[in-house]
Amino acid sequence: MWAAVLGSPISHSLSPVLHRAAYAELGLTEWSYDAIECTTEALPELISRAHSDSSFGGYSLTMPLKLAVLPLLDELLPLAHTTGAVNTVVRRDGRLIGANTDVPGMVNALREAGVDRPKRPVVLGGGGSAQAAVVALAQLGAPRVWVALRSPGRAAALQAVADAAGIRLQVVGFEPRVVDGADLVVSTVPGAASREMADWNVTWREGSVLFDLVYAPWPTPFAASATAAGVRVIGGLELLVHQAVGQVSLMTGLDIDVAILRNAGERALAQR
Repeated sequence: MWAAVLGSPISHSLSPVLHRAAYAELGLTEWSYDAIECTTEALPELISRAHSDSSFGGYSLTMPLKLAVLPLLDELLPLAHTTGAVNTVVRRDGRLIGANTDVPGMVNALREAGVDRPKRPVVLGGGGSAQAAVVALAQLGAPRVWVALRSPGRAAALQAVADAAGIRLQVVGFEPRVVDGADLVVSTVPGAASREMADWNVTWREGSVLFDLVYAPWPTPFAASATAAGVRVIGGLELLVHQAVGQVSLMTGLDIDVAILRNAGERALAQR
C-alpha cells in the first residue's frame, strides 16, 4: 500500500516523518509514504491515479489543495462537508472519500493545552485551515468567532461554514486591533506573511493563547513576538501530530499514540 502528502511547496513537510513513524510502530512494513509536489493544476491527474489503483492507501492534502480537491471526489464525510475543506483522501470500494482531520486535530491540541470554551476567539486568515478553525471553535463551545480577512470575498465561504457549524461569525479587517482582547488567536497565515503581524502593536489580553498553525520554520515571527510579550503559544506541530493520528486511522484502520508522532516530529525539527 502507498500513501503520500500532496501540496505546493511540499519539501518542508513533516508528514512523511510522522506517517513512517506510525507505520514502523504499527508493523506496517508493506506501507510507504512520500511527499509529492502538486499544484491545483496537477491535482486531477493524481486523483485519477488514486481512483484506479487498488494499492492506494490515502492522500494527505496541504496548501493549496484543501478546497481544490472538493469537486474531484465521490463523497465527503460529514465533517468535511460541514467544513468545506478536505485534508485527507481515502479509497473505499473504488470510490474516493474526502475527510477532514484538521478539525479534531485542532480540538484535541487545544484541549490538551487546557483551552476550552473560548469566549472571544479570533482566526487570522480565510482559507481551508481557517474554515477548519471555525468548526473546531464551534465544537469547543465558543459562541462566536471573529475572523480577520485581507480578502472580503472569502467571507461568504466562511459564513456558510459558520452557519453549518452553528457558530456566529464576525468578519473584521486584517489589522492589529482585532487581536486586542482576544482570549484565543488562531493564526492560519503562512510563516513568511506573519512578519507583518510581528510588527503589530497588540494589546494582548492577560492569559490569552496564540495557536500558530505553522510548524516550519519555527517559531514564526508572529509567534516569537507573542512569546516575547508573555503570551502562551501553541505551535503548528501540535496540530500536525493530532490531525495525523486521524489520518493514520482512516488510511490503515489502526490507531497510533499521538506521543509517537510528536516525538518523531520533534526529532526531525531538531535536525533541521
